[in-house]
Amino acid sequence: MKRPALLIVLSIFLLTQSFGDSNAEKKKPIIVWQPSHQTDTGKDFSEALTCGAIVDAAMKTKPGFKEYKVWSLGKEEYHHADSGSNTKIEHTTAILDGKISGYAYELQQSNKYHPKIFIAVHNNGGTRRNAVWGYIHYGDTYEPENRELAARLTKAISSVTDLENRGVWLDSTTGRNDYRCQTTGKLGFYSLDENMNTAPYRVLLEIGDNAASRELLISDDGRKKIGEAIKKELAAWIGEKF
Repeated sequence: MKRPALLIVLSIFLLTQSFGDSNAEKKKPIIVWQPSHQTDTGKDFSEALTCGAIVDAAMKTKPGFKEYKVWSLGKEEYHHADSGSNTKIEHTTAILDGKISGYAYELQQSNKYHPKIFIAVHNNGGTRRNAVWGYIHYGDTYEPENRELAARLTKAISSVTDLENRGVWLDSTTGRNDYRCQTTGKLGFYSLDENMNTAPYRVLLEIGDNAASRELLISDDGRKKIGEAIKKELAAWIGEKF
């Protein structure tokens, strides 16, 4: 083959490979992580710092995706930016002194990224259980898929820690909230409500109890181990799903 012809064939090959890689990249789903921004969660314990560290560890763990962290911590232009509950109207949808809430800001940011997957990371409190819980939204179109994902993530976390796997729960079952889903009228978690969050796959993890699991949650090694376990199992689920 003459040299010019060889160069043409090589160029076509490289372009084809580049195009294929581009298509493969486009198929990777966008992931949004929402760590708790609550700092008023017990003596000498910041749920925000713990959950932020878990999410950072997850995002650093391979394989890489298009991943974003939405966090209102320290943003004084929003009310309840470092406190409040994901289950209370006052802390989520309410406008106070002309300000939207930290949770509202985080959901607005998330929706701008158009994610396929949304993972909220929290710690529980007052349960006296050294455990992990997965929460999904009641009556959601993707409830079966979200249940599977939540179950896999809680199992993965439990397998690398001493946390009891408490399984998957509907957000309508907590009984401690006054926020209701506009579609079902049921009690729910603001961050998991399909009317507020456009991601089809949405899971909230309650990892450990701020008293019963304290040593694990304040440990750098523990946080890293949990984050890595979440990411590896999430990647495995993505590989099967997409």
